[in-house]
Amino acid sequence: MNTLGQDEKAIYFTAPVGGVECLSATFKRHRYQPHAHDTFVVGALSHGTGTIFIRGRNHAVRAGDLTLYNPFEVHDGAPANDGFSYRVSYPSTALLREIATESTSLDRAGTPTFREPIVHDPRGAALFFAAHRLWEEKCSQMEAQERLLCAYVYCLSVHAGVRFPRSSGERGPIARIVELLSERFAERLTLEELAIEAGLSRQRLIRAFHRRTGMTPHAFLVNRRVDAAKAMLRSGFDPLSAAMATGFSDQAHLTRIFKARVGVPPGAYRAAFAA
Repeated sequence: MNTLGQDEKAIYFTAPVGGVECLSATFKRHRYQPHAHDTFVVGALSHGTGTIFIRGRNHAVRAGDLTLYNPFEVHDGAPANDGFSYRVSYPSTALLREIATESTSLDRAGTPTFREPIVHDPRGAALFFAAHRLWEEKCSQMEAQERLLCAYVYCLSVHAGVRFPRSSGERGPIARIVELLSERFAERLTLEELAIEAGLSRQRLIRAFHRRTGMTPHAFLVNRRVDAAKAMLRSGFDPLSAAMATGFSDQAHLTRIFKARVGVPPGAYRAAFAA
């Protein structure tokens, strides 16, 4: 029986988008037996080293490596030296096919295939880590969707040869989304709702919105909420009331976001305008 030691850990959870299964783990001695998944495997090492046998040979893996397996590829996995920490996800074939098709606007995009199972790509690993951590922390659904799409699109583009052409002609739709987010900032909007309103795919919306505003839809929404909270604080409302009226989950949420963007907590900002 391959049980985990006290210095090892493994947390299994599902992403808040698409039900993607995820694992965050630190292994010192745990060894995987040869196995395969009926999904893709997209993961990355954050610390340490390990070995993986896949496609007929052993691969040494290290921090900054992406692990990109196609469905039903048999592989194992074992720590080397002092072990490793890694994060991994198991997106379905349907999900990656949907992303590839949606982003290329090609109904016949088919099932993508990762060319190499192990690649050293610190940038891709960082994108994936950022998304994976947010999924584990159960962040807002819109932000989770954005991060998931950006991480998987990057991997498909760089390591599976999927082409994502630069889109154009979305000035009108993006203007509508800017107006919608500006007016309905206190609501719990989803990326699907915005995409439907714009008449664009989710990924195309994210790219076009960022090109137009310099922010993703979620970042724009959060910025709008902070501006609204600032206006309330200047008018004398307490931080809790401002948080509840502007779409934040609680005062602590407002404080964390507010300080990161304004430099001081809401209470200190409010005090600066006290009579």
